[in-house]
Amino acid sequence: MRSPFPGMDPYLERSDLWPQVHNRLIIAIADALTPQIAPRYRASIEERIYMADEPMEAVGIADVAVIPGQTEPMASPSVATLPKPLVVEVPMPMEIKERFLTLRATQNNEVVSVIEILSPSNKRTGEGRQTYKTKRQQILGSQTSLVEIDLLRGGEPMLVFGPLTETYRILVSRGADRPRAELYSFGLRETIPAFPVPLRYGESEPIVQLQQLLDEVYERARFDLAIAYSAALSPKLSETDADWAKQRLAAIGA
Repeated sequence: MRSPFPGMDPYLERSDLWPQVHNRLIIAIADALTPQIAPRYRASIEERIYMADEPMEAVGIADVAVIPGQTEPMASPSVATLPKPLVVEVPMPMEIKERFLTLRATQNNEVVSVIEILSPSNKRTGEGRQTYKTKRQQILGSQTSLVEIDLLRGGEPMLVFGPLTETYRILVSRGADRPRAELYSFGLRETIPAFPVPLRYGESEPIVQLQQLLDEVYERARFDLAIAYSAALSPKLSETDADWAKQRLAAIGA
């Protein structure tokens, strides 16, 4: 089954679902690029690992167990009655893995381009954002090209200078053209645009048809079985987008 939305499906941004979307889309992009860049280049799936303190609802990792415990102290005849405490959560230190793509020259293994799909942790204050910002600055200070894909409405977007009007963004920053870069911005009701991936200066650039890839990932993963389209979205849509989304969902009986 296809997504009821013609572009980005905002229900895919759910914290427990996004890691699956992210990983499947990284693989899909690598597979789509390989026939366009081989044999001079290869697409390599790589990962960075860091420790972060995350609230449990934002983790989105299936193999984290939380053991329920006692939330109130036991009353004892020999001890004075204690005031009822507030129930809070403590930060959970955990290992976070984020996958990304590099395009490497087969002759010398040189990285010519990096393709990043932003995660929620990259867009909120904390170790995830700082780790990604540090890597981003290193790339932007080099001759390596960067493609940065932001399909998340929540959080703080990564810094660029210029007119910013739409929710979603794809940044294409060629190493030879900086500080100039190209920004593909689009809203909820629009089809995700195709974009080029830079190689070495002057070389023909492969094209990623991201909408097609996302649609195929949605169908292969059967994300429709994991999504309750009647549930509330977080963050909320604007009033006009919410009305439009309601009409889209009504058309499929969701």
